[in-house]
Amino acid sequence: MKSILRRSALLSICTTICAAPLFAQSSENTSEAALPRAEDVVAHINSRDEGEAVSRKLSIEMRDKRGKTRHRETRSYRKYYAGEKRTVIFYLSPKNIKDTAFLTYDYNDPEQEDSQWLYLPALRKVRRISASDRGDYFLGTDMTYEDIKLETRVSSADFNFQTIGTCDADDKPGLQIQGTPKSQEIARELGYSKTLSCVDNEIWMVRHSQFWDIKGNLLKTVTISNIEQIQGIWSQQNIDVENHKTGHSTRLIFSEIDYQSPVPEDIFTTNAIKRGL
Repeated sequence: MKSILRRSALLSICTTICAAPLFAQSSENTSEAALPRAEDVVAHINSRDEGEAVSRKLSIEMRDKRGKTRHRETRSYRKYYAGEKRTVIFYLSPKNIKDTAFLTYDYNDPEQEDSQWLYLPALRKVRRISASDRGDYFLGTDMTYEDIKLETRVSSADFNFQTIGTCDADDKPGLQIQGTPKSQEIARELGYSKTLSCVDNEIWMVRHSQFWDIKGNLLKTVTISNIEQIQGIWSQQNIDVENHKTGHSTRLIFSEIDYQSPVPEDIFTTNAIKRGL
């Protein structure tokens, strides 16, 4: 009888350890049938109120595996139109990267390819970012051009999502969704074979994400924190990215967030990114 009990206890411990998820699960045993559909979770994330327009200061800190840190100061603007979202980032310092600018048009129509441009002052040239380049890393950071465009949203055009359980990130309970690219071509373009995200389903923001490379190795972890309501809109103020392959990390710090001041439309043009602020 004691032997049976010991075997049962060991089996229970093994089951608990082997079933442990990547994010801490809530104590409740939520059946798969009781979980909301991933399509609904994604729709909530992508329809979350972000204001019609916003201007922000964006500080970027990049740290290599030896601890050497580089700093970038930028000013960013975003504005929604009927059929698209436009975002522009102007680099203000340091001197060797000043006046670099990035512009993106994110279209609602999934059949229409988004447009992205990068202005490099050293070349005095605006470069169009093609779909095949969107998985490239953005100006020395650990975020890709696609990551910068999406910010805290998720791409239903590129990924199939599944709600796989509950989770806990930053002491906030939420829903765990898994994303897999819709094709091998998309996986190669983005550089990801799988994503796993913990979604705060009270405010519908992703608080924690993990990304695997196309070989199935854990590539990076993204943590979104310091989330507060600013002028009535839930806003992230820190995004931390840890690259597990290179030991490099990036922190994005948002400040001077303003949803109320008007943002001029002519700032979202290729001529504007050449002119600078």
